[in-house]
Formats: sequence, C-alpha cells, structure tokens
Amino acid sequence: MRAEDLLPDDQNHLQFSNGATIRKGTVGAFLANAKVWSDPATGSAQRLAAEHDIVEALPALRALGLFDVLSVQDSALQRLIEAR
Repeated sequence: MRAEDLLPDDQNHLQFSNGATIRKGTVGAFLANAKVWSDPATGSAQRLAAEHDIVEALPALRALGLFDVLSVQDSALQRLIEAR
C-alpha cells in the first residue's frame, strides 16, 4: 500500500468509526512533537505545548494502529501515552 492509497492527494483527513479524525501530517507531527518533548534542552513552555499536541493526537494515532506496530523508545514518553 502506498500513502495515496490510504489518503488520496485530494483528501486531507480520514474519519474513523470511533469518531477519531486523522489528518495528513498527524503521524509526522507526532514524531516531531515526540522529539521536542523528549529533548532535555526543550524549555518548559515548548515541552508543555508538545505534550498537549501529543495527547490531542493519541485517539487518531490509536485508531490508525500506530502503537500496535511501533513502540516508543523513550520510557517517559511511553508512560505519558499509556496514561492517556
């Protein structure tokens, strides 16, 4: 399967039966936010913003099955994900 098979170029999001919506870029944004959140040099305000965005994306990422296939290596981030 190719990316455009899942989400054609003319579509920007998918709606799942559980009500979760995943937009193009959701997985990429999660990865970027995870890197920011996990970086010890990140300031508290930026880390809090990244955490908010991570938590907000979790229903869509779970609906997509991301965590059924991939595991989070940062144990603190994994605990955050499991707690939500």
